[in-house]
Amino acid sequence: MPPVEKGTNGAAMTSDEALTILDELPEAGRIRSRKLTGNVATIVADASGLSPRERESLEAKLKAAALAVPGVVEARVAITAAKPHRTLIAIGSGKGGVGKSTLSANLAIALARMGKKVGLIDADIYGPSQPTLFGTTEKPRAEKEKLIPVEVQGVKLLSVGQLVSPDTALAWRGPMASSALNQLVEGDWADTEIILVDLPPGTGDVQLSLVQKARPAGAVIVSTPQDLSLIDATRAIDLFGKTSVPVLGIIENMAGYQCPHCGQSSDPFGQGGAEASAKRLGVPFLGRLPLSLSLREASDAGTPPAAGDGPAAESFRAIAQKLLAELEKVGG
Repeated sequence: MPPVEKGTNGAAMTSDEALTILDELPEAGRIRSRKLTGNVATIVADASGLSPRERESLEAKLKAAALAVPGVVEARVAITAAKPHRTLIAIGSGKGGVGKSTLSANLAIALARMGKKVGLIDADIYGPSQPTLFGTTEKPRAEKEKLIPVEVQGVKLLSVGQLVSPDTALAWRGPMASSALNQLVEGDWADTEIILVDLPPGTGDVQLSLVQKARPAGAVIVSTPQDLSLIDATRAIDLFGKTSVPVLGIIENMAGYQCPHCGQSSDPFGQGGAEASAKRLGVPFLGRLPLSLSLREASDAGTPPAAGDGPAAESFRAIAQKLLAELEKVGG
């Protein structure tokens, strides 16, 4: 029979009172219940938002603390976790080369700087560029058959580009590309609230797989002002409409260029086309970004402008704020 514990007033403590020593632990706030039956301590703890490694650490610390209580010879720790509510936002374009990936990276950083817990999936399977845009070569770990995203610039990132060498061509057919996307979506995103999915251009297998299996809360379409880009952007909007995914808005990229030498402005891709299309299609217009040499240089260097200060960072922040407002309207 285990020894009887004494309280500070000399009275015998009940079996459950003996476990109040656990309240002194830094992790005490995660304990949901505790019980001492004979010489067996049973503890239930909440591990919501913790990574697999952090959950294992929590379990080990609680077990060790319980076993340190006089009379306890066995400690059983049950770990529970509420399923986090995550919002997936698809970032798409009908045509390649419109700056969708650059915008996705900076939009993710802008949201993170606004206090959101943000993840970014580089689902552009055949042309993954997010590792370059974020300036990282770190590879994700795998635990219990789940990929652990790499955290950079306050954003959790998973990309096929982290798993293959930069010069390797991915000659994958549709099913393999869709399987790779599922692996990224089902990674261990812990307490991430918003996940942006940088889709490949077009309206193919990867887009349909995302809609069918992950069900985005909404989609953002990126286009330049020119008619050729807008035609394909309209097709992307049509795809999301047919699959009942709300279009949160259109962003007009490469809208205007200011010569760094003479200061004169010009519109090599036209002006206002995306905003006019948004109005015609009845979808929100989230804003426009100019064609910028500094943005291109920062992207090549792996230093997204949204992570700093200045006009570019403010532009991305303004778009992020409008995106959150539209997301709230659809209940995302």
